[in-house]
Amino acid sequence: MTKKLTLERILQSQGFGTRKGCRQLILAGEVAVAGAMEDDPDATFATEGLAFSVGGEEWRYREHVYVALHKPANFECSRKPSHHPGVLTLLPGQFRERDVQPVGRLDHDTTGLLLLSDDGAFIHAQSSPKRHVPKLYVATTQDPVTPALVEKLRAGVQLHDEPAPLAARHARALDEHRIEIVLEQGKYHQVKRMLAATGNHCTALVRTAIGGLTLAALGLKEGEWRYLEADQLALLVPDAPGTPAAPR
Repeated sequence: MTKKLTLERILQSQGFGTRKGCRQLILAGEVAVAGAMEDDPDATFATEGLAFSVGGEEWRYREHVYVALHKPANFECSRKPSHHPGVLTLLPGQFRERDVQPVGRLDHDTTGLLLLSDDGAFIHAQSSPKRHVPKLYVATTQDPVTPALVEKLRAGVQLHDEPAPLAARHARALDEHRIEIVLEQGKYHQVKRMLAATGNHCTALVRTAIGGLTLAALGLKEGEWRYLEADQLALLVPDAPGTPAAPR
């Protein structure tokens, strides 16, 4: 059944402020629906596929938003950042109003693919270690990447406070100082700690894929974001097309 809401409630649900504030926007002639100005806050519309504009900026109604961001360095994945700007400052203000938040975290100095959403069930599912969603990282190392280092990561290394060794699902050298690593566990600072456990040091880190969703396919530059549609969300599963396979 198609959901219908008043225009006032539609704007509120999309993060344009309180009901009172949204009503004032409509009465002030700031809102158009399907290209036509609408000044009745109580007018009802079917929400599915609804196109509207606020202050001349085009929007489409979305019950939930699913976003991919190419996170730059020196941004924190927190709604209350302490030492650096938060990643939410890179998104429209409406997203903060509708409680969009990062799915998991990247360190402030780590760049790459970050998901954000206001869908609690999606956030929980994507963050759950039980799903074993592979995440692909490219690490730059201080010392050369040797075959012995790659084998250690594949076999598993012991980290402090971990009950058992952690192994990379996949690891391969890209060049003398860069290594590609696929992890499923998502432990705190895991890539950096695993490299340290091999006797090396991570000097830069970028996440390039989650499941079969890749930063390259999204075409995002640092600081850019885009909505994820159904076909892209379908790639966020274990063994999705394009997911690096474990070494044979």
